[in-house]
Amino acid sequence: MQFSRIKTAVFAFVLASSGLSACAGAFAAATYPERPVKIVVPFAPGGGTDVVARTLAQGMEQDLGASVFIENRPGAGTIVGTQAVAVSKADGYTLLMGTFANAVNPSLNAKLPYDAHKDFAPVALIARSFNIVVVNPKSSIHTIGDLIAAAKASPDKLTFGTFGAGTSAHLAGELFNSMAGVKLTAVPYKGAAPGITDLIGGQIDVMFTTVASAAALVESGQLRAIAVTSAARSPAFPQLPTVSEAGVPGYAAEAWYGLFAPTGTPADIIAQLNKSAASAVQSEAFKKLVVNEGLVTVAQPPEALERYVQAEEERWRRVISEAGIKVE
Repeated sequence: MQFSRIKTAVFAFVLASSGLSACAGAFAAATYPERPVKIVVPFAPGGGTDVVARTLAQGMEQDLGASVFIENRPGAGTIVGTQAVAVSKADGYTLLMGTFANAVNPSLNAKLPYDAHKDFAPVALIARSFNIVVVNPKSSIHTIGDLIAAAKASPDKLTFGTFGAGTSAHLAGELFNSMAGVKLTAVPYKGAAPGITDLIGGQIDVMFTTVASAAALVESGQLRAIAVTSAARSPAFPQLPTVSEAGVPGYAAEAWYGLFAPTGTPADIIAQLNKSAASAVQSEAFKKLVVNEGLVTVAQPPEALERYVQAEEERWRRVISEAGIKVE
């Protein structure tokens, strides 16, 4: 009899404890955020991803009612900053500004210090962007058709500048090679600026560069834009055809921005962050950024980000394999 009473008491205590734990968890989520939220940007300050993240953070602050700040953790092709988030506490206070690199690093690096799928929970697909195909204004290349014809007439002679192995500018060019049946030779640079300098100087023939790096130079006549790499024409450059409609059907190469949290972050906190991000992209500051960076705002739910990244990873895995691209 006494043993039965003890068992009953223990069971009641466990139930009470479970209830208290559940209440504590609900209370914690209900009061989130109680302190500043950090977004890790795995690039140096001043670049396109940094600008997008800071503008997003400003808008999220208004919705969350708490400070949202940026921590730049560049290094190893975004691996340093991404790893820092992977091992962070899953409480909604440390987020990652994910990019194109998240979809290609698993194919470029066989020994990543984190699992790109298991260690991260998607929060929100923020925006997509595209690159712009530019040439020297003195070049005889005026269209994508001209580029294909020139490449076929002089195999392995034409060159395209990249920001390094596996970057969007590099893989956009390699995708073009594969789909157009040509062989442009990649020339790596330590960023867009030195590559564009050589393009203007005539040392290389073409670049699949970012809108932010080329728009002002196109406007001033120092570069000639011949196409955009997006699937549809851009409102920022309505006169430019897509590479697809200009001669390479089905071609599309996009960059993107998405928020991730460490796996295990409570679902209600992720939902709150998703709502905050969706509100932030409607701010006037972000709308100005859309024009300057050539962005297409998305602000879709976590599931959309997960599906999008999986599709991107599969697509670029094939390109990387066919081109034999490796990161040392």
